[in-house]
Amino acid sequence: MKRFFITAGLLISISILTSCVSQQKYSEAENRRQTCESELSAIKGENVDLNNVYTEAKANLDRLSVQHEQLKRDTLLLGRNYRAQHTNYQKLQEAYDDLLKSTQSLTSGNKDEVAKILESLNKLRLDLLKREDDLKMMETEMNNRLIDLEEKERLIKLKEDKINELQSILDNKDFAVNALREKVLAALTGFQNNGLNVYQKNGKVYVSMDEKLLFKTGSYQVDSRGEAALKELAFILENDADISIMIEGQTDDVPYRAAQGQITDNWDLSVLRATSVVRILLKHGEISPKRLTAAGRGEHNPIDTGKTAEARAKNRRTDIILTPKMDELLKILESN
Repeated sequence: MKRFFITAGLLISISILTSCVSQQKYSEAENRRQTCESELSAIKGENVDLNNVYTEAKANLDRLSVQHEQLKRDTLLLGRNYRAQHTNYQKLQEAYDDLLKSTQSLTSGNKDEVAKILESLNKLRLDLLKREDDLKMMETEMNNRLIDLEEKERLIKLKEDKINELQSILDNKDFAVNALREKVLAALTGFQNNGLNVYQKNGKVYVSMDEKLLFKTGSYQVDSRGEAALKELAFILENDADISIMIEGQTDDVPYRAAQGQITDNWDLSVLRATSVVRILLKHGEISPKRLTAAGRGEHNPIDTGKTAEARAKNRRTDIILTPKMDELLKILESN
């Protein structure tokens, strides 16, 4: 009887220790999942910020262009008025000189006539002074307009240069993403009709692998055919250090039937599958672990929301998301 109680006590202790280890692994997986979701949200936010910066810069350029055209029209009209006033001023000056000469030649003439001429000369002189003041004011305003016009042209040039720089970087990014997609397609040609799909979305390359290519049902151990596909992909990724790599495990909505072991639900299964893919890529490629992120999304990111066997098969997949670095775009954002 004493031996029976000792054996029972040992079994209870072992059971408690096993439960603690499983709970610890689950907590670690949950922490990794939350970290990955935060990083994914940050990347999406950066993409939205980039599009907002580009849209705002384009709107500012359009507004400055409209102001620039209006300023050019105003300056042209002011120049015409200035030239017309200058011509009138010259004519009045000539008339004034003629009258002055006439007055000087009438030293022995009629005093009343001389007085009238002098009065006319005085009026003409006052008119000339007023017109001269007007011309100076117009000249000052025109110079100010020209300075304003030059400043507007300088700002427009800066905006155009910034937009051209952004457009060039975006074009280069699109070119790099297209080139990466073509390389991945070429390397994985033999797997494309066997549960693998390569496509481009939101400036990223997605390599989506069905469950049947990588895992047995309910397992997170990569089988030999799936490892062969990942080996080809690892060779491409090790030669392009500017690509960040996110691995997302996805499941269907059928609840996981927990048995003995560390998997308790679809969250656990999706995280462990993503981690298994990370290890295979590191095994076959010289890839810095800093470039890799493993995430599990469980059944919460379905491709097909149907409840058929075909729909659920589509949702049981692993997505490898390849994202080019955006350091140049981030520098432009910081400079703004």
